[in-house]
Amino acid sequence: MVDLAAPIRKRIETLLGEYLACGDDSIDFDRPLGAVSLFAPDSVSWRIFKNPIALYVGGIAAVILELAEPRVRAGVWDHTSFRSAPLRRIRRTAFAALATVYGPRDQACDLIARVRTIHKQIKGTNELGEAYSASDPELLSWVHATASFGFSEAYHRYVMPLGHSERDGFFNEACTSAKLYGALNTPPSLDAFEALQEAFFEKLCPSGALMTFIEMMKRIYALPGPAAKLEPLFVKAAISLLPSRVRRRLGLLDQWDLGIIDGELVRSMGVVADRFLLRNHPAARACARLGLPQNYLYGKPRTNRH
Repeated sequence: MVDLAAPIRKRIETLLGEYLACGDDSIDFDRPLGAVSLFAPDSVSWRIFKNPIALYVGGIAAVILELAEPRVRAGVWDHTSFRSAPLRRIRRTAFAALATVYGPRDQACDLIARVRTIHKQIKGTNELGEAYSASDPELLSWVHATASFGFSEAYHRYVMPLGHSERDGFFNEACTSAKLYGALNTPPSLDAFEALQEAFFEKLCPSGALMTFIEMMKRIYALPGPAAKLEPLFVKAAISLLPSRVRRRLGLLDQWDLGIIDGELVRSMGVVADRFLLRNHPAARACARLGLPQNYLYGKPRTNRH
């Protein structure tokens, strides 16, 4: 566990508190004592979701893949606050992900049910004349699959290499919550994700909305203090996660490559963040709720399981 000076830790915890305040106040990561989550403390999900670098970089990669699909793009771009209030939207989405993983099971299920109610109202026809609905199981499966890919790939690349069984385990765990959201065919393994990606490949295409999102993320100031200057670097790190053929199809070519030195910088930050205990982080609070040490997830790096 990284031991930071008290003033630095207090400042970062204050900033984290501001981020969590954008979420749903029905989620209490501290109570009731002993209440289990949808995922177990020894799950791959608990390990990955505690890392803010993996979530931030992986989340950008996931949204790029989502916006590359025209029906999903219309649902996200035309019916959410991504364009008008992108930072608030990102914070609320991050909170929902953390609540799903670390929140008490009953509270997380209630939150998911409310999200599904909102999704039922989102439908229309995109610029290609295709009908879409945010409750469409096919589109939901793509959204949840891209999130699993983004988060796990970012952790694997920029934090700690994961064994194949760990990567499959993360995808398989995600199926539990994805089904509650209405995504009935999310891939249970990395190979299954690659097959789904192949099925969607011909649908993926570049767009003005996609490039607007990428440019917006370079200057959104989602990160606190001086770290905000690194946002263009994290965008490149996210794009570098995408399969090369997908990048070519979306026109995200060499200018978006992450250089060797920059890659090492992102990895260094990811490794530090993985052992950086914030006591008000949902991961630490969930550990305390279950009677585990708050530093349960922040000890020595674990040996990869293959």
